[in-house]
Amino acid sequence: MQYRRLGRTDIDVSLVSLGTMTFGEQNTEAEGHQQMDFALERGVNFWDTAEMYAVPPRAETYGATERIIGSWLKKHPGRRDKVVIASKIAGPDQRLTYVRGGKLDFRAGNIKAALDASLQRLNTDYIDLYQLHWPERTTNNFSRLAYEHHPDEAFTPFAEVLGIFADEIRAGRIRAIGLSNESAWGTMRWLTEAERLDLPRMASVQNAYSLVNRSFEVGLAEVAQREDCGLLAYSPLAMGALSGKYLDGSATPRDRLNKYPHFKRYRGAHADPAVGKYVALARQHGLDPAQMALAFVNTRPFVTSNIIGATDMTQLERNIASAELTLQSDLIKGIEAIHREHTYPCP
Repeated sequence: MQYRRLGRTDIDVSLVSLGTMTFGEQNTEAEGHQQMDFALERGVNFWDTAEMYAVPPRAETYGATERIIGSWLKKHPGRRDKVVIASKIAGPDQRLTYVRGGKLDFRAGNIKAALDASLQRLNTDYIDLYQLHWPERTTNNFSRLAYEHHPDEAFTPFAEVLGIFADEIRAGRIRAIGLSNESAWGTMRWLTEAERLDLPRMASVQNAYSLVNRSFEVGLAEVAQREDCGLLAYSPLAMGALSGKYLDGSATPRDRLNKYPHFKRYRGAHADPAVGKYVALARQHGLDPAQMALAFVNTRPFVTSNIIGATDMTQLERNIASAELTLQSDLIKGIEAIHREHTYPCP
């Protein structure tokens, strides 16, 4: 397993990281524990979660994923320093009334309440990377390419939030901070404010990135590399679509896009033609389509870690093994040719 430095911190994280949002929804506690055991054995030391997980979010499963990780840590108290745990505080969303009573801005009291609850669920004294799950302000994320300006929209000043995080870092409750679903402007503003005021610096930005969603490359990729604020790539398999299983009929009713048909981002007339070409390209080269898709993300110089997810151990083993796969130059050329034809099928 390769390891990369998380921003300008002293934390090294595995190139492939374990996404856990299925724990408590598609995976039981026992299955989650099995995945964590296996991942750690294979050198995957970086695990990502969030206060609102499992996904899809429901009041009944709120916090379930953190609790499952917490029960694993309680079972293995000597392994806490072997893993880098990332979690997130939810941002404003009128649907999440059950999360902290709907108080979802980034003011001091809400951050403290969210962090207190996450630490308790995780059975740990500290979180290695604490991320803002999405911005307080409206911006172009979650499938939105175009930006719609709201000049009167209020949000907590960046300097105020960084000051709150500075206090928590001094208290030893978090080690580093990061962003998620953030724009190039937002990322640069966070970094600029940190430098201007000598406050903690964002170490990473966790955004969607895959063969069918390369919008991060426009603007944010340069920020990630020049500012040492690398990408933690989520949905690198486009919710499993890039495995090809939804096109060849091998997907089961338990698979995510069949179980939750309202997730339409990676299916349909906009997505299937591009997915089909990437799958065919992989098979032409004798590769597993899912492993090719993950290996492509692994090659990107702006990626710090590639967040994989799995609902069974076969998927998990295959996904972790992608870290050892080298893509030949002619295959990369084939990927770029498809990308030119299907540039943003699933933003």
